Amino acid sequence: MSFRRGVVRQSKFRHVFAQAWKAEHCIDDVRVSRVTWDTQLCAVNPKFIAVIIEAGGGGSFLVVPINKSGRIDQSCPTVCGHAAPVLDIQWSPHDDNIIASASEDCTVKVWQIPDGGLTSPMTEAIVILEGHSKRVGILAWHPTAFNILLTAGCDNVICVWNVGTGELVYQLSDAHPDLIYSVGWNKDGSAICTVCKDKALRVIDPRRGTVLKVKEKVHDGTRPMRAVFLSDGKILTTGFSRMSERQLALWDTKDLSEPMAVQEMDTSNGVLLPFYDPDTNMVYLCGKGDCTIRYFEVTDESPYVHFLSLHSSKEPQRGAGFLSKRGVDVNKCEIARFYKLHERKVEPISMTVPRKSDLFQGDLYPDTAGLEPALLADEWIAGQDAPPLLVSLSGGYSAPPSKHRDTLRSKPKLVSQDSGSGAAPPSPGNAAASAAAAKETEEEVPPPRVATRETDGNTDRSKREDDVLNELLAEMKALRAVVLAQNQRIELLERQLARIEDGDV
Repeated sequence: MSFRRGVVRQSKFRHVFAQAWKAEHCIDDVRVSRVTWDTQLCAVNPKFIAVIIEAGGGGSFLVVPINKSGRIDQSCPTVCGHAAPVLDIQWSPHDDNIIASASEDCTVKVWQIPDGGLTSPMTEAIVILEGHSKRVGILAWHPTAFNILLTAGCDNVICVWNVGTGELVYQLSDAHPDLIYSVGWNKDGSAICTVCKDKALRVIDPRRGTVLKVKEKVHDGTRPMRAVFLSDGKILTTGFSRMSERQLALWDTKDLSEPMAVQEMDTSNGVLLPFYDPDTNMVYLCGKGDCTIRYFEVTDESPYVHFLSLHSSKEPQRGAGFLSKRGVDVNKCEIARFYKLHERKVEPISMTVPRKSDLFQGDLYPDTAGLEPALLADEWIAGQDAPPLLVSLSGGYSAPPSKHRDTLRSKPKLVSQDSGSGAAPPSPGNAAASAAAAKETEEEVPPPRVATRETDGNTDRSKREDDVLNELLAEMKALRAVVLAQNQRIELLERQLARIEDGDV
């Protein structure tokens, strides 16, 4: 067999590999919930890991700092304010201390987790949302508008809430004739996509309450489906064929008559949960009860959905949490991280692109969505739409310090607008930013001079100190210029090497 150049598709993510963390970095003795609802059972952000756990009475979930490892003591405090089992939990994309939970008790509750985690059981929620007549199993925060939360329940009703005021702002009660399986926002939050037990895919404008597009029988099978919006407006769905084979399909919202691509995988009966990364345009599929995680890249080239690889392990997964891009380790070229739920363990799994360089890889880490919301709740309700506000991951992302205020009723301040006499302590993640700021300050502010004392015998000594200080500052400035030039040269060479390795040269 002959291999011609160009036969293998060129992609920087073609060699992404998954690696489970060592046992000492896992979280042990976590009694993961046995609820039969098809949900992730886990939610992760750059500060905390939350896992729905078994509870003797009512419903509860565990919240621990993300750097926690080892055994979880049975006396560890939990969030335990629901009267029935918890079905879904989701962290707010605009505040890493705010989490929402949905339960079989027909309520949705919003909690504020203190920095450092819980020190005592939390039973009092800061907001309680009551509007569903049956159990609530789906939560989805608005991606760009502050304090907008979507909920869906077994009463086939979708509710949109302003969490800041606790007000129900929109209710869609006639759009779905049967059980809702999945709800997802598009990139700017102007529309949602849903899949229902009637096998139909719907694109809905939640503010007008109108169904924009409908596709009947997205997948022929009777088992649950999932749908997620991609950043370019396409929709990716997972489901089952008539022969119970698990499928992945890509749809163009401009024409839903036929799928752009369909891939069949296996005949397992576990529901495929899709996790989409808009920065890399990769989709990860985790099946409940599976021992594998498959990952694909979605491109504009036929066949549009390209299988990359899969991660296999010996133990099946009960659920999985997907860490937002702000929390990954850019120094190790980690582009995604999962937290796999075993029966009594939480195991981190890193997705990494192999690179030889230790420098920041800008092609792997485009600017990603930050904490700052693009809109206030009232602005979105009034009809405005806006894409997410992006932040750079160069030098590692550093979250702004938590502000002790009513975060649910006011828009978070920009980091540059923080006031106060003290500054956050430096960390390795923001060392590069601190160095850049120090350089700008040095260029704007003239070199400090030693103030001379108008006392006898000290004038000459102060003048000599001035001369020595100015000489040292000049030498430091020259050395800094040399280092900067060499860094730029190294980055240029690394980019050339990366292009050679990817086959672009």
